[in-house]
Amino acid sequence: MTMSPATTDYDVLVVGFGPTGAVATGLLGRNGHRTLVIDRLTDIYDKPRAIALDHEIFRHFDNMGVAEAIAAYVEPFTASEHFGADGQLIRRIDMIAKPYPLGYTPSMVFSQPPVEAELRRHATGFASVQAELGVELTGLVQRSDRVEATLKDAGGQLRRVTARYVLGCDGASSMVRQIAGIALEDLIFDEPWLVVDVRVNQAALAKLPQNSAQFCNPARPVSFLIGPKNHRRWEIMLLPGEDPRQVERPENVWKLLGPWLAPEDGELWRAASYRFHALVASEWRNGRIIIAGDAAHQQPPFIGQGMCQGLRDATNLAWKLDRVLKGASPDSLLDSYTAERKQHVIELTGKIKAIGQSICERDPAAARQRDARILAEGGGKPLTLTRQEIIPPLRAGFLSERDGAARGTLFPQPRIMNGREARPLDQVTGLGLRIFIDGRGDTSALAALSAAYPDLPAATIAPADSGQPGTLKEADGVLAGWFDRHGVVAAIVRPDHYVFGTARNADELDRLLREVSSRLHGHITIRI
Repeated sequence: MTMSPATTDYDVLVVGFGPTGAVATGLLGRNGHRTLVIDRLTDIYDKPRAIALDHEIFRHFDNMGVAEAIAAYVEPFTASEHFGADGQLIRRIDMIAKPYPLGYTPSMVFSQPPVEAELRRHATGFASVQAELGVELTGLVQRSDRVEATLKDAGGQLRRVTARYVLGCDGASSMVRQIAGIALEDLIFDEPWLVVDVRVNQAALAKLPQNSAQFCNPARPVSFLIGPKNHRRWEIMLLPGEDPRQVERPENVWKLLGPWLAPEDGELWRAASYRFHALVASEWRNGRIIIAGDAAHQQPPFIGQGMCQGLRDATNLAWKLDRVLKGASPDSLLDSYTAERKQHVIELTGKIKAIGQSICERDPAAARQRDARILAEGGGKPLTLTRQEIIPPLRAGFLSERDGAARGTLFPQPRIMNGREARPLDQVTGLGLRIFIDGRGDTSALAALSAAYPDLPAATIAPADSGQPGTLKEADGVLAGWFDRHGVVAAIVRPDHYVFGTARNADELDRLLREVSSRLHGHITIRI
């Protein structure tokens, strides 16, 4: 092997061009940062892996300008029905009712290959972004002001590049994580499963459940998911002694699908055996090296949050990295990334594990006790939960020191009237750190305070029938209900739409504005 003598400098080197890396690259490119993204593969994997999105992620897709392009590959997630040991319905997990709080269907399914292609197309559309496929990382050396990376192309040629930061989005076996010496913590879940994707013939679709389902049968637990169009997925637990490689063989896959389909009913798209793990990185940052997505965490797939978590990593980190690269905030702002995302992953993984362990119960007597307990929680009827209840808020990091209402939760996105039409709030106000004020009362003192902080644009929101001048009119009362529910009159919202803090009056808003300004510009305390 030979080493190219030239060295190229970038702001950020992104390793891994899957969904997490593509979103991070696109967000950095939009802000003009010189970004090199590499991937050791030369093309997108052409089979489905992730299958679920939620409204938080779709909101970011809309912010990025890709929502329309991917809409053809996205459909609403059906309710998930859980059936007990004796085949009886014991629980439903559904969506919250309209009007949707973030402006989009709360839970969705999608086809990963074409969506990933659109995310890559978006990222490479920025002049500041360079993408190189068939290139792998072989080494990293940290300096005081940069990271030196050694890259190897498909022909074995080595070269060095430097970047102010390196972002590892390179999957569960992350080379970036290994080089950085970041350990994984075991959250104690390890089960073997077979994941099967089928393109079902139109005539056979009626044979299948019309909702997604969890068959909590102790003889063999199975998950069934309805994907876009004719895509259907089965996740089938493997039993002790079964050889994962043998189970993947088509003839054995069709035997397992026998209760639902025959080989002539569809095309076997993918069959892959996995061990469903629950792992989280001990640290998500080592100096100028940062990890995200599967490189930082792996969790069981029982509520379809795996890719969503990776994209939360990207959107959490991108706005902070943007400020640091531009010199608007100190490097210490990045410490909040681990504090926020690690806690969120651990808490959500705990909830997913509880659901998974309930689904995976193999003892028939314990399974019937589980069924009775779940039915009792619903007053003797199948209990209905929403997927959104399961997602926790942020509890630590770049949040107000005051434990106010709604702190760390996602801020709603009402529809704002524009003549006879309505547009999503983000399209009207733009992104970035923002102040939102309840426009139903006297807002003069609140508006005067916010005017003293021109770096924090303010918007005053009032009901559609309000005569208040200078306000944005919301169509459905989503934000009015939110202000009432939390007993507040103003909120400061981060670029990733999480609430920094809220205020019940002008005095509290004054303190909140002073706090966010101080912490953004250098006096940063990370709550852990």
